Amino acid sequence: MDAQLIAFVGVAAGMVALPGADFTVVVRNALASRAAGVATALGVAGGLLVHTALAVAGLAAVLVTVPALFRTVQFLGGAYVLHLGISALHAARRRTTDGGSDPGPDAGRVGGPSVTGYGRALRQGFLTNALNPKAPVLFLSLLPQFVPDGQPPVSRTLLLATVVVLLALIWFPAVALLVDRLGRWLRRPRAARAIEGGSGAALTALGLVLVTGPLLH
Repeated sequence: MDAQLIAFVGVAAGMVALPGADFTVVVRNALASRAAGVATALGVAGGLLVHTALAVAGLAAVLVTVPALFRTVQFLGGAYVLHLGISALHAARRRTTDGGSDPGPDAGRVGGPSVTGYGRALRQGFLTNALNPKAPVLFLSLLPQFVPDGQPPVSRTLLLATVVVLLALIWFPAVALLVDRLGRWLRRPRAARAIEGGSGAALTALGLVLVTGPLLH
């Protein structure tokens, strides 16, 4: 039995489940529709695949050790998350102005991808994760601790990174499905405005921290 691998699964599960920009975007889009939420979740997992490839290829080390490159990725990621946050706050304000009523077929749904916007939801999930500058730092700082002495580091790193992606493929779609299941209550006008505003505030704060904050390493 690989005790280190089992320990890593527990640590990685906690990291994946920790609320952040990925979680917020999945919840917000899941309130638009179940398919949009699942598409966003798959996009997040796709972003993790990018970090997996970088970690295995050793490119993540370059990203972390070159401050200018790291700061560029940090700024781009922060700007995108900030854009999502401002969009959510605008949608929440529009709902307040409209009195929470929406006579259209999507009444009661939190502003997000339309029925035909699943590609947009997938892209949002992917970019939110792929542009997260903390991910390469996390991969580089955590994965080597679970590579036993004497084992090929590349194959072991690939295995550990794959575990993270698989956990994301389980967790984020489960969150989307749970949110959709609770949608009867969460999509009521008052709850919808609160969630839209809360997610917008959270994303805006995260974006501002990334855009204006110092280097994370």
